[in-house]
Amino acid sequence: MCVGMFMAILDIQVVATSLPTIQEALGISPEAMSWIQTAYLIAEIIAIPLTGLLTRVFSLRWLFVGAVSTFTLASLGCALSGSFHMLLAFRVVQGFFGGLLIPVVFSAVFLLFPARLHALATTIGGVVAVLAPTIGPVVGGFITNTWSWPWLFLINIAPGIIAATATPALLPKQRMNLLELDKLDLLALLLLAVSLASLELGLKEAPKGGWLSSNCIALLVLSASCLTLLIQRLLSSAHPILRLGSFQRRSFTLGCLSSFCLGIGLFGSVYLMPVFLAFVRGHDAFEIGKIMLVTGVAQLIAAPLVTALDGKVDARLLTAFGFVLFGFGLAASAFQPPTADYQEMFWPQVVRGVGIMFCLLPPTRIALGDLPQAEVADASGLFNLMRNLGGAIGIALIDTIIYGRVTLHAQAFRDRLMAGDTATAKAIGLAPELLRNRPRGISEEQAIAYVRPLVEKASLALCVNEAWTLLAGVALLGFVLIPFARNKAASLSPRMMALEAAQPALRRRLDQLGPRSG
Repeated sequence: MCVGMFMAILDIQVVATSLPTIQEALGISPEAMSWIQTAYLIAEIIAIPLTGLLTRVFSLRWLFVGAVSTFTLASLGCALSGSFHMLLAFRVVQGFFGGLLIPVVFSAVFLLFPARLHALATTIGGVVAVLAPTIGPVVGGFITNTWSWPWLFLINIAPGIIAATATPALLPKQRMNLLELDKLDLLALLLLAVSLASLELGLKEAPKGGWLSSNCIALLVLSASCLTLLIQRLLSSAHPILRLGSFQRRSFTLGCLSSFCLGIGLFGSVYLMPVFLAFVRGHDAFEIGKIMLVTGVAQLIAAPLVTALDGKVDARLLTAFGFVLFGFGLAASAFQPPTADYQEMFWPQVVRGVGIMFCLLPPTRIALGDLPQAEVADASGLFNLMRNLGGAIGIALIDTIIYGRVTLHAQAFRDRLMAGDTATAKAIGLAPELLRNRPRGISEEQAIAYVRPLVEKASLALCVNEAWTLLAGVALLGFVLIPFARNKAASLSPRMMALEAAQPALRRRLDQLGPRSG
């Protein structure tokens, strides 16, 4: 199951890395290029909260098999696409069924394993979930430099086939309940889709067009209105498409808020590093990927430590420690000069990588660990939705800083250079003597053309540092929330462990006996 989830998450990053290559191959306009990613993300964010409903209808077993099979077929369709519209259609299918795989895996942690194995299973799923976007740039860069763009999608085929053929034999047999579809609230489904899609589009529009632009306000108001109507309908429906009862549990609500804060920092940092390394340092996708691998290695090293501590130490303490580390690693990057590269980025990445694992695994247990099994599927969808929404909002805020502040910084640099400030000249990488005496034979236009890229890169570097500061502040907010979570016992008694261990076998036996025995 983790193999299928890994490919779905990896697909987002490898395609983002190679968008210019796809654009050139299919003759896509620059304005339309971003829709290759946007279509996937909108479909994904709509699918995630529907996981609970679809699990009740098709069972965990067949929902996963159907989702990973359709995702694999859609990947093949993307690779064979000969036009932009064909690629876009398959990306929507990819995004929807890829979005189902993430919460399904986290549901499986708490539905298939006894409590004593939750920490280990959560670690495996968590490592896969955060490692995929980290190694995505290096995989995407290698494929782009070595093969053709269809291989960005063809790499999903073999793992997808393995996951689709192996899991039916490995997952417990469960009855499907197709009668649930007769009770499907189509209006609620429409409200859910419109609310999340308009929110995603509004966040995409805001940085360039402005948060107070008519388009952005219209999209965000539409999203809020549909969300309000959806919540009212879900609370009054006898058969809601999404069960919100888990929010009555303080531990689940605080876990979701922690997931939201982690999403802002996690997706924001994975987005910021390529921006800096590509536009300030001038690295290509493969070089960026190699630098970012440090975070992935740190996550792998930290995972066994988190697993050993989770269940023995209060999850709130582990989460608080994680957000402190994560915030410190984010803040350490807020002071990097325009010349920063692998060496300067190494230790902040290590600290962030370790912190991420502490911020992901214990909060998952806080949110989902003590829920009744009937609530796990819906709750897992909501928990993962909050992380993705955090990522979308975080990227929108980062773009707002970059688009809104880079011109201001550039103007300030220009004014100080015109005043003969040698410290500013050194800050942008310009020799101070060139500021005082223009070389002979160099016109003013040539001098401006030489200095302009230095000013632009220095201005962007300052904006990136401000964005790192914002992310560090969000991590601090995540830390502040932790004391409000409910304290749970560090471990279960041996008798409770035995009872938990017996539950999966008992459930399978009841499924085999049929409804009358129940």
